[in-house]
Amino acid sequence: MATLQQLDMNILLWIQEHLRVDALTPFWRAVTFLGNGGWFWIVLCVLLICFGKTRKTGVTAALSLLSGFLITNLLIKNAVARPRPFDTYTQIIPLITRPKDYSFPSGHTCASFAVALVCLRMLPGKWGILPVVLAGMIAFSRLYLGVHYPGDVLAGFLVALLTSTVACRLMRRTFHLRKADRFRKKLPGENTKKICKNQQKNIRM
Repeated sequence: MATLQQLDMNILLWIQEHLRVDALTPFWRAVTFLGNGGWFWIVLCVLLICFGKTRKTGVTAALSLLSGFLITNLLIKNAVARPRPFDTYTQIIPLITRPKDYSFPSGHTCASFAVALVCLRMLPGKWGILPVVLAGMIAFSRLYLGVHYPGDVLAGFLVALLTSTVACRLMRRTFHLRKADRFRKKLPGENTKKICKNQQKNIRM
């Protein structure tokens, strides 16, 4: 455990010493802002739900997002109670207002990938790839700004992978059950029409 903690710390220090550039800091602050409270991803879910062609994707993404929030912010964070990097190591200098909640796992990362991975599975082409790229940028911004360990980000991604997978399978199963139910309801009517047509042909003959 101590070895993993030290590895997390070493990676953060390396990012701080080698990747931080003053000119890029406002950009990464803006990127991380998109993940604050999951607001961007909530808006995206609402927009997807508003259109018929993407409604199923929006509902699935919202389910994944909500599940990720419950698991990450209400369950794991309080159970593990891992302090933020800057609270444990004075060498880490955060570049944004210091978050007051626990560090593990990353809520920004979980929320971002919870929606992005659903989009990747259910939307065509670039429309599924772009959210994943943005989610990756938000996840990295948490490291760049010094408010999460790499392990926090990885754990947030894994929770999102779980919730997005379960949400997609659940939605697919629900959709197939509804489709099968509609098909069964249509069968008697269709059979009746066919019988009537056959009877009319027999009468004419």
